[in-house]
Amino acid sequence: MSDLPALTIATIWAILDDTLDDDTVNRLVWRSLGYRSSAEIWTSEGVDPSWREAYPQPPDFIASRPAVVKLTRSIPAQNKQLLKEKLGFAGYKLDELIPRKTRRATIANWLLSEMQLNDIDH
Repeated sequence: MSDLPALTIATIWAILDDTLDDDTVNRLVWRSLGYRSSAEIWTSEGVDPSWREAYPQPPDFIASRPAVVKLTRSIPAQNKQLLKEKLGFAGYKLDELIPRKTRRATIANWLLSEMQLNDIDH
């Protein structure tokens, strides 16, 4: 997973702007959750037990509503509006509101929250 982009504001915008492919977006979340791979065999030893129990293999957050709902619920209350507060992201236009894009926004907010919680340079 060393080929993943760094977790930066530019990366968050690439997720929101849909210029980063879905696989890479998923792998960014998996890395942050603690999933690791070797020759595409995924391990979950470093994953929080609540995630590991629900998802022994890393889920496709773009395709899975239950997985992205769990992701949403894991964002601390004080970080729920980070996209708006930190990036000025006003959301998508009405005609853009499709599950794939709203899930990408949730992922972007979750990753931004992780950056904030772990004091990752913005």
